[in-house]
Amino acid sequence: MPKDGTPAIPVIEFQTLGKVFGAGDAAVHALRAVDLRIAEGEFVAIMGPSGSGKSTTMNIIGCLDTPSSGAFRFKGVEVGGIDRTRRALLRRRYLGFVFQGFNLLARTSAVENVELPLIYRGVPASDRRRLALRALARVGLAGRERHTPAELSGGQQQRVAIARAIVTEPAVLLADEPTGNLDTAMSREVMDLLVALNRDQGITVVMVTHEPDMAAYADRVIRFVDGRIEADAAGGRAA
Repeated sequence: MPKDGTPAIPVIEFQTLGKVFGAGDAAVHALRAVDLRIAEGEFVAIMGPSGSGKSTTMNIIGCLDTPSSGAFRFKGVEVGGIDRTRRALLRRRYLGFVFQGFNLLARTSAVENVELPLIYRGVPASDRRRLALRALARVGLAGRERHTPAELSGGQQQRVAIARAIVTEPAVLLADEPTGNLDTAMSREVMDLLVALNRDQGITVVMVTHEPDMAAYADRVIRFVDGRIEADAAGGRAA
């Protein structure tokens, strides 16, 4: 909370937000009047069964989709209705993405994979390499910069994906089932890294997961059912 006592503006806010796919008898209400606030620096896990609305929530936060009704604000600015070009600019400037499938280029080195978002930003080559190497060091992969994905373990590949997500210094890191393809040991390794980035770098983390053990790493766990928030409670770190 600011020193003057006024409530802090949340980095992410939904106000009676709804999302409908289709129309008439074929309409599917993916989200129903959802109210949600996520503060800067929080680590939030989103859970729920298939079709509960969690993926739609992540897509809207990630500016990959738009609400049908209500408001979506990012850092206090209404962004739910902005055009595709401005959504792309917001993604590029403020958001980082980590996916279950890593989404690395197979024949490309770790450092070249991490450089990709910087290429889209038009960052000069010399600066790209420096920033990519620094991001890989931050995730514990110094010395493996020249390795291709085939030469890395699953946990290391996800670390490369996280380095790629944070190389642009995003305000929010969106992680969609980041441990879904990993064994238990590698899952814990990746979750420890996400916790460290959240705690030490102040990056807001929003993670979708089906795994209660992984959700327990978060400060807060939000459970969706039938397009509504059923529960919003402290996670393992905040309990």
